Amino acid sequence: MNNLSWNDIRARALTFSNEWADASRENADAKPFWVSFFNIFGISSKRVASFEEPVKKLGAKQGFIDLFWKGVLMVEHKSRGKDLDRAYTQALDYFPGIQERDLPRYIIVSDFARIRLHDLENGEEHEFPLEELHQNIKLFGFIAGYQTRSFGTQDPVNIKAAELLGRLHDTFEASDYSGHALEVLLVRILFCLFAEDTAIFERQIFQDFIEQRTSEDGSDLGARLAHLFQVLNTPPDKRGKNLDDQLAAFPYVNGKLFGETLLIPDCDRAMREALLNCSALDWSRISPAIFGSLFQSVMDSTERRNLGAHYTTETNILKAIRPLF
Repeated sequence: MNNLSWNDIRARALTFSNEWADASRENADAKPFWVSFFNIFGISSKRVASFEEPVKKLGAKQGFIDLFWKGVLMVEHKSRGKDLDRAYTQALDYFPGIQERDLPRYIIVSDFARIRLHDLENGEEHEFPLEELHQNIKLFGFIAGYQTRSFGTQDPVNIKAAELLGRLHDTFEASDYSGHALEVLLVRILFCLFAEDTAIFERQIFQDFIEQRTSEDGSDLGARLAHLFQVLNTPPDKRGKNLDDQLAAFPYVNGKLFGETLLIPDCDRAMREALLNCSALDWSRISPAIFGSLFQSVMDSTERRNLGAHYTTETNILKAIRPLF
């Protein structure tokens, strides 16, 4: 979360609209337009997104996404006066070439003069002229980290979370890693997923660790997780001086969550992919109040087929989860 207030952001949006009022050329102006757009929220686009992201379209044709923030946002930009419906269709054409965990929730199409936001999760669409951006700027709060958490047990994002954790559970169980060790492992992973999306950890630090420091075939995933859990259970002043910088960036987690030594699982590609798919979800949108029932449904495959039917009360869930988090 950045330190800009909504008043600051709204003022920046008005300045942005005035500065870009006459822009018209896609090739010359689109990239600086979106760099400036992200700056409205105090965000450097280079930290989260890439321009001209290559992707394979249907028929194996090569395409390039104008701006792509994996798992969050896709932008398709056109010259002034061009058809935004066609731009939206073009954006959707890229989806078959994108891994499921990287599919964006939001699509923005624009021709400088108009901006249209599509929220694919709830089916909402908002379009307005550039000069009204400051009046609609809260629609883009997700860029700055402003999100509405989902508290209802039947909310689609909570059900999605249970499905993703359930698949992760099943891949580990299929390898004969089960029982108490699997339960503790999943609770630890759930904590890491939530922590990296809620400023307990640095943003996306856990996902980056899995993506960058484990083999694609998953063969070293178990050992890497075991090392990470050991680091999380060790205060900074007790850690080895040769500890890798990426691991050293993880904070010490006080309590007993990471204290027990677990049997190290033997992992494969499917287990690693299931974990990465979990990490792609924005866990800040899920209330810790439903973690207890979420975990219960994950551990029970029969119950998972009837998601939402066995959620306990918020009070009981918080009693169960508070000692762990």
